[in-house]
Amino acid sequence: MELRQLRYFVTVVDEGGFTRAAARLHLTQPGLSTQIRQLERELGQPLLDRGARTVTPTEIGAAVLEHARAALAATDRIGETVQEFTGLLRGQVRLGMISGAASEVFDVAGVLADFHHDHPQVGIRLTEDTAERMLAAVERDELDIALTGLTGAPTGPHVSVHVILQTSLAAAIAADAPADPAESAGTIALAALADRRLICLTRGTGLRGVFERSCTAAGFTPDIAYEAAAPPLLLALAARGLGTAIVPALTPAEAAAFAVRSLDIVEPTLHGRLALAWRTDPAPSPATKVLLGQLRIAFGAHTGARGPIDAGAAHDLPDRSTVPLT
Repeated sequence: MELRQLRYFVTVVDEGGFTRAAARLHLTQPGLSTQIRQLERELGQPLLDRGARTVTPTEIGAAVLEHARAALAATDRIGETVQEFTGLLRGQVRLGMISGAASEVFDVAGVLADFHHDHPQVGIRLTEDTAERMLAAVERDELDIALTGLTGAPTGPHVSVHVILQTSLAAAIAADAPADPAESAGTIALAALADRRLICLTRGTGLRGVFERSCTAAGFTPDIAYEAAAPPLLLALAARGLGTAIVPALTPAEAAAFAVRSLDIVEPTLHGRLALAWRTDPAPSPATKVLLGQLRIAFGAHTGARGPIDAGAAHDLPDRSTVPLT
């Protein structure tokens, strides 16, 4: 029995026939059929039911298939382990990132450039998307690593996260708006937002997910009158008296610059989090492990930090480096 015969058998099952499997393996169909029959003769049992249109595994074939996949996966891991120890990384890493995460605080471009310099034979596929879709892509093994906001929803059992930045959420209203009895020493209870017209980030972002889930837990559905992808626009709308903006907590200087009054949301306190997420099963490739390690080292200094609003952009907030915030 040869490993290539097991690979041929798995490919035939995956493709549902010899023609497509032969094309995928760059073999002739008669040659592929011969290899599968040799494997069946050696095992003494038919592994495939050869129908007129499709090919499916027999009962024995289905049992063998599981072990064949495991053997091939083990073989691949042996090769990856050797590459990891010799420093010769190959392959591709699929990295997802929320819009605005690349900034002076989070120098993603610098980390990727250093990684490419050290490992030129590893391809990097970089995409931008919302937190919700990227976390789902990591769970489906469609992304290797995501630099993403956390939505407050539980992650899958095979996904690990490393939080690199956290900020509390605040409600921003026009600076000249009359004081509300619900306000107390620069804070406002979450329940007090139930009857307000709200201005919020778009669906799928981490902060929006955290806020909506918290509202649901508090027993109400928030009245989102306006939504936008850029926090400065949220604050501009709030400053014009169009509603209450839900944003990362502001410093007094930031609030003054946007002509808003910032109220920390309490009862409960809400937090937006930026994290690295990756899938642990199947185990990350050696290239993924190395890039993940470099990202964790580069961004680890910010763990637990609040940061100014443009640093807090990492929670799904677009890059505001061109917008004066102080």
